[in-house]
Amino acid sequence: MNNMKMLDMATVKELWSKTYNTEGKPDWSHIFRYYHKDIVFQDTIQRIEGIDNFIEMCNRLTQRTQQLNMEIVSIAQNENIIIFDWVMTMIFKKYPNTPIYGSTKLTLSNDGYILEQRDYYDLWGDIFNNIPRFNKMYRKFLIKKFG
Repeated sequence: MNNMKMLDMATVKELWSKTYNTEGKPDWSHIFRYYHKDIVFQDTIQRIEGIDNFIEMCNRLTQRTQQLNMEIVSIAQNENIIIFDWVMTMIFKKYPNTPIYGSTKLTLSNDGYILEQRDYYDLWGDIFNNIPRFNKMYRKFLIKKFG
């Protein structure tokens, strides 16, 4: 990892805090170099393979949001696995601010790059919480169908 800090809890917290600004659009350009060329990214709606596809996905998210903030609530590391809990607030032009609560699991390769990233969150539940009346209907539906 030429001239780069090894990824650990402190480095991840520092890098991710620069990614999600308190003013303006998010910018991932400073962390792309920490990702393995064969990165596999997965979340609740997509699976992306390869660094070029990952960069394209990040750029699409940047275009859709007016501003994106992230607070890392907790972080832990066990050998080549780093896991952190976060609150991400998406700010759109026409809609209310939407906090999304989630976790990220990073798996590092032997040479220290991010080989896998898995994000866990309830996108629709967190978004629907901000829609009057619909939020209660959605929660009742989930309880009825899934217990």
